[in-house]
Amino acid sequence: MLISKKIRLEVSEQDAATLEFMQGKCRGLYNWWVMRLRNGEKWPGWEEAKKTLQASKEYDPELCFVYGKLLHEVYFRLHKAMDAFFERVKQGQKPGFPRVRPRHCFFTLIYPATYLKVEGKSIRLPTGGGGRHGPKRYPDITATLTEAAPNGYKEVAISRDGQGHYYASFVHEVKEETHEQQGIVALDLGIKTLAVGVNEQGHFYHIGGFTGHQWYNKQLDKLRSKRAHCKKGSRRYKHLSRVYKRVSQKKRNKQHDCLHKASHLIAHTLVESTVVIGDLSQRQMVTKEHATRNKHRNRAVYNDWGLYTFVQMLAYKCLLYGKELMVLDERDTSKMCSRCGNKQPMPLWKRTYRCRECGLIMDRDENSAVNILMRFLARLGPHTERISVRCADVFTAIDDMFTYEHI
Repeated sequence: MLISKKIRLEVSEQDAATLEFMQGKCRGLYNWWVMRLRNGEKWPGWEEAKKTLQASKEYDPELCFVYGKLLHEVYFRLHKAMDAFFERVKQGQKPGFPRVRPRHCFFTLIYPATYLKVEGKSIRLPTGGGGRHGPKRYPDITATLTEAAPNGYKEVAISRDGQGHYYASFVHEVKEETHEQQGIVALDLGIKTLAVGVNEQGHFYHIGGFTGHQWYNKQLDKLRSKRAHCKKGSRRYKHLSRVYKRVSQKKRNKQHDCLHKASHLIAHTLVESTVVIGDLSQRQMVTKEHATRNKHRNRAVYNDWGLYTFVQMLAYKCLLYGKELMVLDERDTSKMCSRCGNKQPMPLWKRTYRCRECGLIMDRDENSAVNILMRFLARLGPHTERISVRCADVFTAIDDMFTYEHI
C-alpha cells in the first residue's frame, strides 16, 4: 500500500522566498480557474485546460519562472475537485463547489519523483525559467532533510505549517501486515471521550481524546480580543497575528499527535482484527436546538474533535496493519435501548441512557457502541438463527460482566 512519510526541510531564506513565489503563482492559477467556473464556464477537463497554459504565460510572464510540472499539477488537482463535485451532485449530497484558496494558506507543491534528485539528506527541487525564456531568475532549491528519505518514493509534496516550517512528504510503497481473525470491536465516536468501544466478550474500551483544547481556545480568544483593539497593519497587530498563528499551530500539532496515538492504539495494539465504526456526521449532530442550548459544545464539535481526521488516520492504519475497517449506518443507535430496543429522544447534553421500558441505566456512548456491535453482527451472514443467538450471547456477556478497560 501507499503511505506518506513527512520529513522536515531546512531551507535558506532565498529558497524559502522561491517556494513562496512558486506556490503563490500556482495558487493564483488555481483560483483564476475556480472563478471562471463560478461565472458559468464549463470545465473542459484537465487535457483541454492544460492547453491554455501557454496563453496564461503570455498574460502573466512570471508563470514562466515556475516549474512546469507544478503548473500541470494545478489542472490535475482541479480536475479531481470537479469530479468529486459532480459525484456529490449525482448522489444527491451537498455539492460543495471548489473554493478559492486563501492567501495565507500554502498551496502544496507536488514534484514527481523522476524530476527530483536526493543524495543522502540533501534534496534538489527544480525551478522554472531558462532556455528560450532567458536566464533562470531563481536557481534550483537545495534543501536539507532532517532524516533519510524512504526508498522507492513516487512523488514528493512540499508543504508549510503555520510557523513557517517546510516539510517534504514522500509517497512510497510498504508491505501490509496480516493478522489472524481474533474478534470484533465496535466503536462509538462521542463527546465525553474520543471513542468508546465494546468487543464480543463485553469488554469496554474508553479511548480519551485531546483534552487541552479548552486552554488553547481561551488563549486564542484573548489574542483575538487584543488584536481587535489594534490598528490593522500596525506592528502590534502583526505581532499578535504571528503569536496567534504559533498558538494555533501548537494546538493542531497536539491534537494530531493525540489522534495518531489513538488510531495507532486501535489499529495496532488492540487484538481485535475487525473494527466497526458508524458513519458519524458532525453537522447532523449539531442542530439549531443543540447550538442554542450549548454553544461551547457546538464549538467543540466543529473545531476540537477532529473526527474526520481521526477516521482517515484509522482507515489507512487499519489497512497498514492488516485489520478490516467497517463503516455502517449508526442512525438511532444513541436513541435505542441496547436491551429491549425501545427508542426515546437523546439530545447531546444527556450523557446517561435511562430506558423508560426496561429500566436500563447505561452510559450513552457505551449503549451506542453495543447497538453498533449488535447491528454489525446481525448483518454478517445468511444464518439468521445463529446470528441472533450470537447477539444474545454478546449482550449476556455485557450484562453480566460489564467490564471496563480505561485507556
